[in-house]
Amino acid sequence: MKFKKLAVGAVAVGMAFSLAACSGGRGSDTAASGSTDNKGALVGVLMPNKTSTRWIHDGDAVKAGLEKLGYKVQLDYANDNIPTQVQQVSNDITKGAKVLIIASIDGTALSDQLDTAGKKGVKVIAYDRLINGNKNVDYYTTFDNYKVGVDQATSLLTGLGLVDADGKKTDKKGPFNVELFAGSADDNNATFFFNGAMDTLKPYIADKTIVIRSGQTAFQQVATQQWDANRAKQRMQNLIAKSYSSGQKVDGVLSPYDGMSIGIISALTGAGYGDSGKKLPIITGQDAEIPSVKSIIAGQQYSTVYKDTRQLADESVKMANDLLTGKTPEVNDTKSYNNKVKVVPSYLFQPVVVTKDNYQKVLVDSGYYSASDLK
Repeated sequence: MKFKKLAVGAVAVGMAFSLAACSGGRGSDTAASGSTDNKGALVGVLMPNKTSTRWIHDGDAVKAGLEKLGYKVQLDYANDNIPTQVQQVSNDITKGAKVLIIASIDGTALSDQLDTAGKKGVKVIAYDRLINGNKNVDYYTTFDNYKVGVDQATSLLTGLGLVDADGKKTDKKGPFNVELFAGSADDNNATFFFNGAMDTLKPYIADKTIVIRSGQTAFQQVATQQWDANRAKQRMQNLIAKSYSSGQKVDGVLSPYDGMSIGIISALTGAGYGDSGKKLPIITGQDAEIPSVKSIIAGQQYSTVYKDTRQLADESVKMANDLLTGKTPEVNDTKSYNNKVKVVPSYLFQPVVVTKDNYQKVLVDSGYYSASDLK
């Protein structure tokens, strides 16, 4: 989801090395992993798929950062197959991994493996997706996922003209026809995104400034298994056929992820949106994936939420290094992420809304992408 593989690795390595070297604010007297003699230890890094280039680059960046610090790394992708990821976790434990960094496919499917990890003293860092229902999740690194949802909904309102660039209400009244999409029900983040968005949109739905013509407003009604673009496309096609067959127009779509947004746009263009007399709706997204950034530049998708996963990869490397050297990892949230057994200490980063107006500054000038990536 990012930029060229070598560039990601190089940036992540540099950040991991420099920040690990100056771990101010981190404890130095707590042997979090039970031992400080972990030079060259094995770290298991488990990512969900290679379908999204985002996960490819996350995995590469984490691996590079850990190897720079002298650790061995087992990097695996599970092709969004839960039994495969379960087996990969088991294999890493058997091989003697001291730390596991896991971006889970299903946040409830790894309990037996994590129980084994806990008994063996293996520390577990949940990476961007919280692992639920188990006490042996030691740390979590992610973005402020509730705010991601707020940002998505606010950008939808901005695109519709209901709020201005400063987030203040305008005099525009609507009504606007909007449809809602959510992420995969087995991904804990999906509910955070949806709740943040709905808390923002509810006043507009209540006063009928925004109308959900399909009537589908509950998370389970709008969830999209595995964040799948084709499922999102099919659902959008069904919504158009059932709720907009009498000439009504879709004015906005709350989409939680860029891959889904591309599928939604495909369904809309197939129904005649994007022609001169029928503008595409305001469509949100997340992850700043290259196809969606190009779509934003072309005036199709309205916005995406950018999460600089270089920060995320770097933080997971720092957490692992702290655990392996007997330090207590730094966290900045000890309240938000309850996995139904415990509140998992977390380090959160802040998301940024990207539109056609600021993509150059946020994505290109920062070095996240090169200009040629977006041509």
